[in-house]
Amino acid sequence: MKVVVTGALGHIGSRLIRELPLCFPSAEIVIVDNLSTQRYPSLFSLPKEGCYKFVEADVTNIDLQPIFRGADVVIHLAALTDATSSFDNKDAVERINFTATKCVAEACVSNGINLIHASSTSVYGSQSEMVDETCSAEELQPQSPYAETKLKEEVLIAKMCRSNGLKAITFRFGTIFGTSPGMRFHTAVNKFCWQSVMGQPLTVWKTAYDQKRPYLDLSDAVRAVEFVIKKGLFTGLIYNVVSTNITVREVVETIRAYVPSLEINFVENQIMNQLSYEVMNTRIVNAGFDVRGNIEKGIVSTIDLLKNSNNYAELP
Repeated sequence: MKVVVTGALGHIGSRLIRELPLCFPSAEIVIVDNLSTQRYPSLFSLPKEGCYKFVEADVTNIDLQPIFRGADVVIHLAALTDATSSFDNKDAVERINFTATKCVAEACVSNGINLIHASSTSVYGSQSEMVDETCSAEELQPQSPYAETKLKEEVLIAKMCRSNGLKAITFRFGTIFGTSPGMRFHTAVNKFCWQSVMGQPLTVWKTAYDQKRPYLDLSDAVRAVEFVIKKGLFTGLIYNVVSTNITVREVVETIRAYVPSLEINFVENQIMNQLSYEVMNTRIVNAGFDVRGNIEKGIVSTIDLLKNSNNYAELP
């Protein structure tokens, strides 16, 4: 089996490329990343079970045909992913993320390759109640340029599945938590873990403290990818992948159990009008996938890796 992973050195990809050969022995794994975030350590100590090839490339301006040729599946993770900062670089997010997805999808069509496309539950935006994949297009209310672009990518993938013979699946991932060699700390759970261990006040949006959001354990994200490849579930449909729906307050209190001295600094933010919303995994659960992620375990594993960096005596 040959698997190509774009954006492979990032938070999700750096864990995924380590797990794939354990699930698919002797798999050829092509790692594509432009190194714009300089996450070189994501390539350290890759498991000997995998047969790896690293390609330093930007998928928006390279000929993907020789890279993709002979692949069974492409897992497309390459993107600018910080929703909050996307307000300040809207044009770049639109240009880079959408163009990257278009280039990857077209190359998959040309080579007859299955595609796994990563989107986000942030496309749901303001919702007053629990939602799943049957939510209509009119009900989707993305609240950031990042989410708007992800929704545009979803439309493109669906159209190419109908009209161009693309075999694909789109994952709407919840907000990722959990450790990996290439992890980032701009999303809520990881950022709060960092701030608490470093003795910094947790920066919490004023209106968000008791609003529910969908979160995804990185282990569930990786398992969902493996599940789809094994099942050949390239149906052209959208599948939510969420480990839990909880409030920011619940996240904070879970961290407080391990860092009792944490403080909170409530701040204003551009994303201020979202209601609480919960996302269900209807399609992928019906297909046989079992969700196992645990927010407390994810928090503990992150804090445990950080605790000695600040001589932190409180942690067990």
